[in-house]
Amino acid sequence: MGKFSKLRKNRKYNYTPRYYDDKGEGSPFKMQPKLDKYRTTIDAPRGLKGKFSNAMADIRSAGDRNLKLRMLIIIAILILLFLYIIDFDLSIFYSN
Repeated sequence: MGKFSKLRKNRKYNYTPRYYDDKGEGSPFKMQPKLDKYRTTIDAPRGLKGKFSNAMADIRSAGDRNLKLRMLIIIAILILLFLYIIDFDLSIFYSN
């Protein structure tokens, strides 16, 4: 009866990853997204005013010019496609 009442102890494994450098950046098991170091909103002050000021600072910062140009082209194409679908007449902008 004593053999059935004792629980078996779990085995302990001392696992170290093969390519882990102890002198590196902390634990290899820590899940951290790759772009966290470039984000300005991480560890930001809480509250509505802090969030709003962070958002305004992000807007004021100079972004990627190619991204802005690509976004404008995509928006223009979508607007023209929408106007074509609803059969909008562009002749109202021209005087005869």
